[in-house]
Amino acid sequence: MNTLPVYKNRLAYLDAVRSFALILGTVFHASLSFMPIFIGWAVMDISTSNAVSVFALVSHSFRMELFFLIAGFFSHMKYHQQGIQRFFASRLVKIALPLIVGWFVLRPLIVSGWTMGAESLRGDVNIVNGLLAGFASFCELPYGFLTGTHLWFLYYLLIISLTVVLLRYVIGIYAPLRHMLVRWCDNSASWLCRSPIGMLFLIIPTALCLWFMKGWGVDTPDKSLVPNMPTTLLYTGFFLFGWVLHRQESLMRNFASITWYKLLACVLSTIATILLIGFESQVEHTGYMLIKASFMLSYALMMWSLVALLIGVCERFFTRSSALLRYVADSSYWLYLIHLPIVVWLQVAFAELPMHWLIKLTSISVITLLISIILYDLLVRSTWLGVILNGQRKSRVLPTIASNIF
Repeated sequence: MNTLPVYKNRLAYLDAVRSFALILGTVFHASLSFMPIFIGWAVMDISTSNAVSVFALVSHSFRMELFFLIAGFFSHMKYHQQGIQRFFASRLVKIALPLIVGWFVLRPLIVSGWTMGAESLRGDVNIVNGLLAGFASFCELPYGFLTGTHLWFLYYLLIISLTVVLLRYVIGIYAPLRHMLVRWCDNSASWLCRSPIGMLFLIIPTALCLWFMKGWGVDTPDKSLVPNMPTTLLYTGFFLFGWVLHRQESLMRNFASITWYKLLACVLSTIATILLIGFESQVEHTGYMLIKASFMLSYALMMWSLVALLIGVCERFFTRSSALLRYVADSSYWLYLIHLPIVVWLQVAFAELPMHWLIKLTSISVITLLISIILYDLLVRSTWLGVILNGQRKSRVLPTIASNIF
């Protein structure tokens, strides 16, 4: 019988990683109204910058991949702690339920933000009309269920996690096959995490997935309930890698070790990706296919190196848990679920103000996080919602802080 590693203080830094990935998503979405060209986002601000394009390109390359890797790591842990029946039940409660309930609550608010954003481009914003349009979108069901929302990540997480666990259960029925696959996965993962060139073997299948995306980069699969195959394969790969990393305690440490060659690979691949993205629209270029292939490889290397290095940084600085880290980790799931309508409404409100884009972006991000934290502490943390999202009710913190201050 396989004995799994016992993790003690090492989970604190993974809480930090997961929290960072989700909070980065808030800042990423907040930045999209400041892109120098219109990308079809809810609104385009009067103050834009090319720096935002670079930030969006880099941050979008690894944040969800990082999330799915950590999700795979903890899913392997939960599966062996709970068994397949309890695991399935917990996924339905913690993922499927927030997906369905969150959609009905957030959908009209998000659509109303898009409606008001379109109106703001014409110089006129009507909140009532926006809300009416938002609630009218319910009539489109089931068409456009994922379109315009950020909850697609729950849909894909549910599909991938349940599929992987079901396959693991089926394979486990035939012991010789299970032992052979386990031995192969452990040996391969050990070599990939320890070898200086191991990451090069990870970027090849990743680049192949990227090649079949509609654009240069990772597609956002929010157009249909039919899974986008390249995106599904990409996120499944990271989920499976996280799943295997949990099997041996040393694997995550080796994968996330901060080395000179990882830093060099990260810097060079990021520079190459930023330079090559400018050729995306130049389809008539004689070397277009070679440039595209180079971009996919550099993008994949940037993706994997950023994932590994960020985990390594968090391991170095967050090895011990704290009350603040635990609170942020508990609230991060809620923050990401609730953030998009707040972000879009604030983007519409800030769009025409004569302020520098960095001031606006910072303000939108901070206000969104503050509103989300207040709602979490007052309405979620100590209620049945807290049980769904965090697994248990926990005492509120903000009232205690307020009483100490005043």
